[in-house]
Amino acid sequence: MSGQEAPPVHGGRLGAFRRLFPDAPTPILDLSTGINPYPYPAPALPETHLTRLPEPEALAALEAAAARTYGLAAGEAVAAPGSQALIGLLPLLLPRAEVAVLTPTYAEHAFAWRHAGHRVREVATLAEAEAAEIVVLCNPNNPDGRVITAADLSALAAPLAARGGLLVVDEAFADFAPDGVSVVPRLPARGVIVLRSFGKASGLAGLRLGFALAPADLASRLRAALGPWPVSGAAITIGTAMLTDAAWRSAMAARLTEDATRLDTALAAAGLAPRGGTALFRLVESEDAASVFAHLGAAGILVRRFPAHPRWLRFGLPGAAFPRLLAALAEMRRNVLF
Repeated sequence: MSGQEAPPVHGGRLGAFRRLFPDAPTPILDLSTGINPYPYPAPALPETHLTRLPEPEALAALEAAAARTYGLAAGEAVAAPGSQALIGLLPLLLPRAEVAVLTPTYAEHAFAWRHAGHRVREVATLAEAEAAEIVVLCNPNNPDGRVITAADLSALAAPLAARGGLLVVDEAFADFAPDGVSVVPRLPARGVIVLRSFGKASGLAGLRLGFALAPADLASRLRAALGPWPVSGAAITIGTAMLTDAAWRSAMAARLTEDATRLDTALAAAGLAPRGGTALFRLVESEDAASVFAHLGAAGILVRRFPAHPRWLRFGLPGAAFPRLLAALAEMRRNVLF
């Protein structure tokens, strides 16, 4: 473990963006975080959500709704204040082990396991991960959208579990993925835990809600570690409503598919080569990535860059602000880069 390792830097950070582009027009169009631009219409919340602690029955109802939505048994879904909290907590609950993290991926995974004292190897293929005691990966992957089928993940998990290992699958971007991607329908499986983000799919990232989907024994350990009030009353009410709103989720999946296709067309017209993506973002590769970032930044549009991969840029869906992105890309192509 390197106690001096700096925490990963993420998207968002509008304060830093404004310092970098002080003359950029406002409001800032933040496409750096891969969050649904069409937030779930939250129901009205009673004042008691602010004046009282959540009731345990309400929390149980939220977790039951999550379990039903994901097709699990009661007790196998654990609510947390965002999947990021689970990424940090899980390494602290397990004995120190050799951990393989499939990279490139969300940097918090390797950081959290190293910070907790585990021996971390960052690997490029599943074959390199087979000897590890714990394997961690994102599926679909962030930031390139790489997909490993649920069947292949199950084939990895079985021998891992047989020797007491654990497969951790971060499915933060799986809510609108095609059938056969998520490993959740194959749960409960011994030695497999799945992390789900609520905020990305719902567009309500500030609500801070996520779920661990795990066998009952591991779920119980996580629940105990999180304590009696892991999420707010607002998160419980809104989370339960969205998870039980199958019509909204189905319509949203279709809408996001259309938007992602439209974004593909716009990026291709701007000369930006696609590298991958999910229903909520696209990753492109360009020799001029730094210039693209600077041009869009000057137009008040923030996209995600990656210091370790300077040719990459990630674009979230712009939602109602699509015309603004199209105009900036068109101006860039006419006058700046190409």
